Amino acid sequence: MEKKIMIPLVGIITLLVGLFVLFGIHTPNKKTNTNSLEATVLSKNQTKITLQDKNNIIYTFKTNDIEVTTGTNIVLEYTGLLNKNMEFQNISVVNIDTTTDSKDETELPTEWQDNGIFKNFYTLAYHKMKSLSLEEKIAQILLVRYPDNNPVEELKTYQFGGYVFFEKDFRGKTKEQVQKMMADLQKVANIPILTAIDEEGGKVVRISSNSNLADEKFASPSSLYASGSFEKIQEDTIKKSNLLKSLGLNLNLAPVVDVTTDPSAYMYERTLGQGTSLTSTYAKTVIQASKGTGVSYTLKHFPGYGNNADTHLGSATDTRTYDDLLTNDLPPFEEGIKAGAEAVLVSHNIVSSIDPDNPASLSPSIHNLLRNQLNFTGIAITDDLSMGAVSNVDNVAVKAILAGNDLLITTNYKQDISDIKNAIQNGTLSESTIEKLATRIIAWKYYKGLIVENQK
Repeated sequence: MEKKIMIPLVGIITLLVGLFVLFGIHTPNKKTNTNSLEATVLSKNQTKITLQDKNNIIYTFKTNDIEVTTGTNIVLEYTGLLNKNMEFQNISVVNIDTTTDSKDETELPTEWQDNGIFKNFYTLAYHKMKSLSLEEKIAQILLVRYPDNNPVEELKTYQFGGYVFFEKDFRGKTKEQVQKMMADLQKVANIPILTAIDEEGGKVVRISSNSNLADEKFASPSSLYASGSFEKIQEDTIKKSNLLKSLGLNLNLAPVVDVTTDPSAYMYERTLGQGTSLTSTYAKTVIQASKGTGVSYTLKHFPGYGNNADTHLGSATDTRTYDDLLTNDLPPFEEGIKAGAEAVLVSHNIVSSIDPDNPASLSPSIHNLLRNQLNFTGIAITDDLSMGAVSNVDNVAVKAILAGNDLLITTNYKQDISDIKNAIQNGTLSESTIEKLATRIIAWKYYKGLIVENQK
């Protein structure tokens, strides 16, 4: 009896196994539990590929060499989890679909549309960008130190995105002379330029140190807070903005929203000198007060300078924990961004808990934190690339672009332009990457009201 029952059971099991094998039912689908990422190839070599998605998050994966060029739009299938705050991803690449469908070159690429702060101006900016030469596209992403010699001719030749000015550029000049200086520059600019200054107040006063231009020097953030709290800071921001605007300046590389309460720290005199909560309110107050003045303000120095040494002279390493940074240093930037900050300046500090190998300005992981954790869609600006912390880095401008910056502050613009062109020629960078960045800078100029034609 038992033997008669076992024979049919074995037969049924054998039949089912055969069916499973025949139809592949037992074989796990290679795409089961896979995820996909649509992105653009930012750079690649034989062992890894770096992508950037439409929100400007940068991802690097280990992968075998594939036939794909920089600038190509792909769909990557993978298993595992992405960490959007970091560059290097511990995932397994299943497939890379190099779909390169033909597209209308007159239309803004859909992958550039990030639904960000300048989204209403991308199409206008794209069409204007397309009229530029490669050299002019590169120049748009450079904020150049105002040259000592022939600044008007240099701008006419290169068509930079803007100039950044220092105290000596205004020394002894009257208000009328400064206005003419700015007007002469704008006259030769095919696209209106950014005219930038560090007018922080207190220790750093490029404009108000000249008594011809201001009745008195602007006070430091800590002095303003001590004398009248945030109402005084609001009034000061508006007064400062009105002065800069009247002179022809449209971008202030301030406020310093770094958190430090240590009087011996290098950055202390330039900060509010208070803790995280009050510094966050300070960031929000300045950005809100600046709106509608015609002058954009810049939160600095991301991701928070802390008590680190002066990076003008050499490298500085921040050894604080990741949680410490998230809790104490990021909130002021977050509040400023929520208030509508258009620009964030990234420091040259090496933040060991995030990227022990690169200065923040050259670190994709630092920029991912800014884009993902803080949802920043504005312009990421490097600190000055001529500073001691990065001045000896080869191809520093190329590395700054690959790290996720939009705008590079530079003195050595001829070298930077040459390096970027060479990187495009050898495939390290794609021209479409430069086009995207130039489009973002021009969109910012539309947003700021510097460009008014073609708007309805």
